[in-house]
Amino acid sequence: MPNIREPRYHKIAREIAQHIVNRQFQVGQKLHARSTLAATFGVSAETARKAISVLADLGIVKPVHGSGVEVLSREKARSFLNQAQETSDIQAIHSQINDLISQQRQNLVQLNETMGTLFDQTQQIRQHNPMSPYEFIPATDSSKLNQSIGKLNIWQNTGATIIAILHEDDLVLSPGPYAVISPGDTVYFIGSEQSSLAIRQFFEP
Repeated sequence: MPNIREPRYHKIAREIAQHIVNRQFQVGQKLHARSTLAATFGVSAETARKAISVLADLGIVKPVHGSGVEVLSREKARSFLNQAQETSDIQAIHSQINDLISQQRQNLVQLNETMGTLFDQTQQIRQHNPMSPYEFIPATDSSKLNQSIGKLNIWQNTGATIIAILHEDDLVLSPGPYAVISPGDTVYFIGSEQSSLAIRQFFEP
């Protein structure tokens, strides 16, 4: 989102108001013609005219035809400066929010790229090391539980080879065909990615 920039004439209006608050310009004093004010603050006559118009609308000064600009109120000048500061603070917070949003978007892009790299590397590891085991916990309401591996014909049905079963705190390595898969057991198996999907579908309730 674009940053909000303060108009030049508004900045000059604040500088004139600050001069009034600091008593560099006294209440009742007649300031120089707009062309002289423009030269004093290093801006064009049109910018000076707009700045005076802002202050005149707020009752801080009053243009006097043929004799310059009269200073009317120090309190209104102070109020104008306070309001301008509050607006500046809001704009600063708005800018900070924009920066945070931009940073968050960059972080999400980096996270997405990192996740993609992790997925690619995981796939490569699987391809180069097909013996890397998968881990699976069947749903407790699966109809395939409380049956032996041999009776279920897991390899024939899924292409997966079960290499271990974790039952509570007991890890059974190389379970034979008579080993039973119970509710809550963790099954470790090796096979292809298709086998991983097949064994999950096999144990679905």
